[in-house]
Amino acid sequence: MAILTQTQIATLTALRHELHRRPEVSGDEFETAKRITQELTSLGADQIWQGLGGHGVAAAFNGAVDGPTVLLRCELDGLPIHEISDVAHKSESEGKGHLCGHDGHMVSMLGVAMALAQRPASGRVILLFQPAEETGAGAKAVIEDPHWPEIRPDYAFAYHNVPGRPLGEVGLRAGPSNCASRGMQILLEGKSSHAAAPEDGVSPGMSMASLMQALPALSNGTVGAEDFALATLTHAQLGEPTFGIAPGWGELRVTLRCMTDTRMDQLMREARALALQYGGDLSVEYHWHDVFLSVTNDPDATDIARKVARSQRHKLYEMPLPMRWSEDFGRIGGDGAKATMLYVGAGENHPQLHNPDYDFPDALIPSVTDLFYGIIADTLGTTWG
Repeated sequence: MAILTQTQIATLTALRHELHRRPEVSGDEFETAKRITQELTSLGADQIWQGLGGHGVAAAFNGAVDGPTVLLRCELDGLPIHEISDVAHKSESEGKGHLCGHDGHMVSMLGVAMALAQRPASGRVILLFQPAEETGAGAKAVIEDPHWPEIRPDYAFAYHNVPGRPLGEVGLRAGPSNCASRGMQILLEGKSSHAAAPEDGVSPGMSMASLMQALPALSNGTVGAEDFALATLTHAQLGEPTFGIAPGWGELRVTLRCMTDTRMDQLMREARALALQYGGDLSVEYHWHDVFLSVTNDPDATDIARKVARSQRHKLYEMPLPMRWSEDFGRIGGDGAKATMLYVGAGENHPQLHNPDYDFPDALIPSVTDLFYGIIADTLGTTWG
């Protein structure tokens, strides 16, 4: 049974296009948060929190009696990527785009808010619009916000659309489901010299060449294995782009990726050791960026999602392997909630996430709204309207 009317679906689709035209990147989501707050206010949320961990927004819809808190999370931020799509709602912000589908995730949860005009029978629903998901900074900031204890859930659910899978298919996996990852920035400082007298300087060139081979060699195993590790070079710069100067500094960036947080701790130690080993006489600094914990889906929460998806006759995909990409949802499960992330197909031939021609498929809005409202109904006793 569809929970949304055709008028509501059209309203949400138009709002999705509006959000798509005005993307804001991680940490800058002020106008997006303001727009979401307007919608939540008009939909009669019982309480709204603003400015969570930056620009985060959360809204409560309270049941008639006490019970568990069920949190549904989506993301506010876009990406610093130029959109090349020719759709009418193409981004109007140069160099920025909703090229991961967070605009669609937001309106799906606003669809749930529409359905929550009929409140849960017990407990409460929290809709969380999280900032800075793309950098891995948002969930940590939200959990550290002084208002988080008022919000902290017993259950938490989220989803991501997945290009390459059939449209509307629901992917499920208990246990590890998204890799931990973090960016390592290595700064090497020596001494520049005239290119005619390189012996009078200290060049990072050979150290960088060695590290560019040694760091990727830390990769091990296949995704799904407990010892899986992947080190991917993403940037390298050696001195200035000239011919007259023997370089005195260099920078490397590498993304580390593991199946578990424990394995990540080990990989970080190995990468640090290599940076110091090959640094030689150079000054060596390293810094960590874009820190994502692994996402490990709770089996009970996953069973709830599976039961609801089956009852609504969604096509199910029991995922044999975790996703190699990371998601900033792991911290919410790690904070004590029974949490699970769902993976909803965006179409087998759909452009990939973070591609400049990506656009969220509007056809997912009503089916995802049904799915998450059904999860609320199963967990809190809400009935269809």
